This record gives sequence, structure tokens and C-alpha cells, in this order.
Amino acid sequence: MAYVFNIQHYSLHDGPGIRTVIFLKGCPMRCRWCCNPESQHYEQEISYLSDKCIGSSECGFCKNVLPDQYVAFQNDKAEFDMEKCRHCTHCSDICPSKAIKTEGKEYTVKQLIDIAERDSAFYSDGGGITVSGGEPLSHSTFLIDILKEAKKRHISTAVETCGYADYGTLYEAAKHLDYIMYDIKSMNEQKHIEYTQKSNTVILDNFCRLCKDYPHLPKRVRTPVIPGFNDTQEDILAIVDFLHNKTNITYELLPYHCFGRGKYKTLGREYPMGDVKLDMDKFEKLRKISNVI
Repeated sequence: MAYVFNIQHYSLHDGPGIRTVIFLKGCPMRCRWCCNPESQHYEQEISYLSDKCIGSSECGFCKNVLPDQYVAFQNDKAEFDMEKCRHCTHCSDICPSKAIKTEGKEYTVKQLIDIAERDSAFYSDGGGITVSGGEPLSHSTFLIDILKEAKKRHISTAVETCGYADYGTLYEAAKHLDYIMYDIKSMNEQKHIEYTQKSNTVILDNFCRLCKDYPHLPKRVRTPVIPGFNDTQEDILAIVDFLHNKTNITYELLPYHCFGRGKYKTLGREYPMGDVKLDMDKFEKLRKISNVI
């Protein structure tokens, strides 16, 4: 079993055709711009959206199950000390308005593929399942079992990955893949460490090995364009040069957005990117440069 933080049905942007996207919880990287911070930790955790709280005068159930040092009420709204939270889920279990939510639910492989199979009527145009995250390759055995079971039921398979994993896992997963989406964020190792807390060496080496071992596997390489990190012509051309002569590749730039900012607040965390914005004119110029692939 593994924790899943979302299952998205009828997705059009996570591989060919219409897809069911399974988001596994847990990632080894900490990208500053991550729009799904609830995906980062491998265990369950609690999020809190104060706008949904119906207040102590109408409810106050959470106060009944939590010690005073964890929750207090200000202006009839609950306030949580998330740093002290033990993520026991007692408060989310009883919250009637779902202001308190448990991020992550355990699923078996069979449960997930059963869910995907119910969407199979929409897969006729090359669709299927996409396993995303978090980082799906972090769940080595569970991921490969999902892909195997999907293939047994004649469901097309895809993975979205940052590439930071043991190559053995990637190699085994690729045996059961019809499509892979692979992030290459920067060729600059120091910047990569600064913005993601991990080196890019493993990621780049894994991709080279994947291209050699699976030349016929369609690979969609994606680069999120992040202000101050990789938003220069030099940055993008370095990636384009790296991808030159690699097999079966399409390349895509993704514009930075801050849609995940509110999620950080619900988890009691600061949004690492602050108030930076992407220059869209600059992004369009970079996209034209990237179209050479």
C-alpha cells in the first residue's frame, strides 16, 4: 500500500489522450516552486483551511479532541499550531465542514487500478493512467506493481518523474511504460541544489541511460521556467544542447505560476518563492528557442 493525495479523472495534460492521474505522496526533492506541497512528505499530514471553519459557537469539535497547546479560537475561528501537530488525523476525522483535512489516503494496487478501469471508456483516444507525485519512482515496488497490473488489464501507462531515483527502479518501470514525462530543470548543478536541495547529476545520468536502454519509448521532457533559476536563454539552450541527438523526444517549457501558494498556508508553511512573477514576454521568447527540438 501507499499514500495517494489525489486521483484526477479525465485529465488532458498528463500524457496522450484522456487520462486518470494517480498522485503518490512523497518526494526526495524540495523545489521552491512546488505547487503541491502536500505531496512532499511520505506520511499523512493535516491541512487546515480557516475559511471553511464554522467556529466554536457552532462547532468546536476539534477543541474536544486536541490539547489546548495545539488549537485555540480567535474571532470564533480555530487557529492551529502546525509545528506541534502530530498528524494523528483525529481532528480531521470529526471536522464536519472539512476545514481540517487529512492529506493522503492509503490505497492498494488493486484499488487504484479498479478506479482507473472505471474510466476506461474514455481511454479510446490513446489515454490511460499516469502515475505522478510527489515522485512515483520513490515508491519502487508499488509503482512497478501498478504498471504491471494496468498492462494486464490493457490500460496504457505513463509516469511523470523528476528523475531523481535509483536507475534500477527507472529501468524496471520503463519495461511497463508506454510514455514518460521527465523533468529536466537546469544543467547548472549549483543552482539545482540551491532551488531543489538535490544535485542534477543523477537526473541527467538517468535520462542518458534511459535513452540508451529504451530508444523507442516516447519521452516528453519538460522544463518549468522559474524566475531567477532557469529563465535565461543560456539556461534553456544548455538543456536543448543536452537533448540534442537523444531518441524519441519532445520538449516543452512550462510557465511558472504560484497557484500552490494557498496550499502552503493550509499546511502552516511559508511559500518559498515569495512574490516573484514570470515575465511572460520573456517566456514566449524562450519557448521559441526551445522549439528547435
